[in-house]
Amino acid sequence: MKKVLIVEDEKTISDIIKVNLLKEGYSIIQAYDGKQALEIYKDENPDLILLDVMLPYIDGFQVCRKIREKSNIPIVMLTAKEEEVDKVLGLELGADDYITKPFGMRELIARVKANIRRVEIDSNVEEILTNEKIIKSADLVIDLNRYEVRKNENIIELTKREFELLTFLASQDTQVFTREQLLKDVWGYEYFGDIRTVDVTVRRMREKIEEDSSNPKFIMTKRGVGYYFRRI
Repeated sequence: MKKVLIVEDEKTISDIIKVNLLKEGYSIIQAYDGKQALEIYKDENPDLILLDVMLPYIDGFQVCRKIREKSNIPIVMLTAKEEEVDKVLGLELGADDYITKPFGMRELIARVKANIRRVEIDSNVEEILTNEKIIKSADLVIDLNRYEVRKNENIIELTKREFELLTFLASQDTQVFTREQLLKDVWGYEYFGDIRTVDVTVRRMREKIEEDSSNPKFIMTKRGVGYYFRRI
């Protein structure tokens, strides 16, 4: 039985999520503030964390940062804010996904299942990789053995999700993928209407690996379709 830690200071919302996940066969632990969340995480070692942003004592961003220092456990951020900066910050700190309140329970359950399944199979990306362990494009090197990306021999710090998306695109050079396809093949869940997750992650990757993120040479956009990787 997989264990999910729900970190939500509004008990009514937390209990609703709990009831629905219990029906899906998950074991549930609840925390109502950031400090409690870190203590429970350490003691219980859950398989996934649903993490609200606005929390007493320690906010969700700080909780995410502290957990990422020690673990790659799937973290799905819950936020009531529509501002993209909050979503970008969450992804940059290492969150695997985010859901904006109010959300549908069907979507929440699907994302929980997808993120747990991704860990069980050691990421969908690894399933489609060829025997090629090092991918090179100009001065960019993706080293699958070391799980790192280098540019001009300098290591580029990517989140786990950014690395998975980059590797997925680079391993299928020039093939164009729609945002919906990337949600399914990299994030691991069917399309539920919010394709901004892909756009935000691509933008953050470009800022890290491209010399000019507004004029990329590696991660390319096929206007009106999606994204692809170009080897140089």
